[in-house]
Amino acid sequence: MEFRDPDTDKKVIRKKRIAAVCILAGIILAVGGLAFAVCGPVLKMTDDPEALRAYIGNMGLWGVGFFILVTALQVISAFIPGGPFEIAAGYCFGPFRGALLCDIGMTLGSVAVFLLVRRFGMSFIEIFFSKEKIASLKFLKSSGRTSLVLFLLFLIPGTPKDIIAYAVGLTDLSLASWLFITAVGRFPTILLSTLSGDALGDRRYGLFAAVIAVIAIAAVIGAILYRRWNSKEEYLNEK
Repeated sequence: MEFRDPDTDKKVIRKKRIAAVCILAGIILAVGGLAFAVCGPVLKMTDDPEALRAYIGNMGLWGVGFFILVTALQVISAFIPGGPFEIAAGYCFGPFRGALLCDIGMTLGSVAVFLLVRRFGMSFIEIFFSKEKIASLKFLKSSGRTSLVLFLLFLIPGTPKDIIAYAVGLTDLSLASWLFITAVGRFPTILLSTLSGDALGDRRYGLFAAVIAVIAIAAVIGAILYRRWNSKEEYLNEK
């Protein structure tokens, strides 16, 4: 699997960069407006799980849609961690419904990133990541097993999913394959996080601590495996 050649015309690159910056500005404004309108009342009820859940429940589809949208924007923004959103989803919606909503939102965000990178190329990526960071993902330049490797990286906690989501748009991976990888691969880790959020909401602090510990250990193992795999691919590519 090879990266597509970047645009060489400077004017085209400049136009794409301007468009990408405008998109990012729109995302920031949207997140800020939604947070101001909805998150204020939510923050006031964080010490009363039942009141918070009732508030979210009374919002009906608006509450569900808001959460999916914010989760999708979190993926697009790249610099906002997803873990707190997953815990909040378990806290507000319960473990399974919360995991499903997070998965839908993150999948939509990942698909949006994929399409934006396909449209604007490195001009969009460089708002968040340097070319050197993207070039460091050696495994994306391998052929044959890239889809399987991507699936495993999304299945394991601790791997840099945000930068991977941006880099994948530069490859020849199909949209259908990417949709499957991000939707199915993320779900087990998301479910663990929402289980911890549900435990926190029910004041089962022992269970909350245990689940967080499992996630932390899995994340460390995942980070180590990712570094070893990427280093191995770098060695093979240099031979």
